[in-house]
Amino acid sequence: MTAHALHFVSLSGQERGKVEQLPRLADADVVEMHVRTKGGDDRTVTVPHAAVALIEAMFASLSRGERVAVLSEDAEVTPNEAATILGISRPLVVHRMEIGDLPFRYVGKHRRARLADVLALKAKLDEQRSALKALAEDTDDLAKVYGV
Repeated sequence: MTAHALHFVSLSGQERGKVEQLPRLADADVVEMHVRTKGGDDRTVTVPHAAVALIEAMFASLSRGERVAVLSEDAEVTPNEAATILGISRPLVVHRMEIGDLPFRYVGKHRRARLADVLALKAKLDEQRSALKALAEDTDDLAKVYGV
């Protein structure tokens, strides 16, 4: 399955003010969603317990003003979409693919990477950035102490 468009959703400041936090839920709690269509039809849908955590995380991120996108882990993304997720340029994504850091396959002439692989690379890059930041802070501290 290919994600044809990586679509992020965000809320305006006014909309964020209207988002209510979900109460802490116990395992036995049941979550239901009330839906009213344009035509005036009312319907109540029971939300599976496993999906409640996703909804809680989504609401929390949206209420903090963050952008949210929901994709299947098995989805395939283009280099452009991978670049958006990783926060790097598309040419750098292609380079990562070519050197083997990001597994991919060709669909015709076009590269596709599994979202799970992109997220694994993101975790690795985030860890490296964190380590580099800590190293830079240590270097600054040593420079201050020893006047180097």
